[in-house]
Amino acid sequence: MSQFRPKTGVTPYIYVDGARKAIDFYVQALGAIEREALPAQDSGRLMHAQIDINGTPMFLCDFFPDHGHSPVAPQGFNLHIHVDDAQMWWDRAIAAGCTITSPLKTEFWGDIYGQFKDPFGITWAIGQSVQQDGAGS
Repeated sequence: MSQFRPKTGVTPYIYVDGARKAIDFYVQALGAIEREALPAQDSGRLMHAQIDINGTPMFLCDFFPDHGHSPVAPQGFNLHIHVDDAQMWWDRAIAAGCTITSPLKTEFWGDIYGQFKDPFGITWAIGQSVQQDGAGS
């Protein structure tokens, strides 16, 4: 068993068309750290990989229709990254090729928040807490 397996919590596991390209993209766009990438014995697809983004593990692999995992469009979720500098994370992701779906701005609940979609169809959210004057004292 890999030394990188998470011990607790919920770990997102995404299937993408082109896992190797996705890892390289996430390194550039989100500052991901590649932990492992296990190739399948065939066409260069990855049967399992792990990256860490903002200190949290995420698993990913290619689709394997020949083993019952056919390509499907991601839907009904986003992957949220809560950070101290939302603008820096946002600018890096957009410069790398993500598409804005909800602009980064201060929302009605007081946090800075926005969403974008990566070239693999995954929707990401960037959030930053903004402490109000007198809050927390």
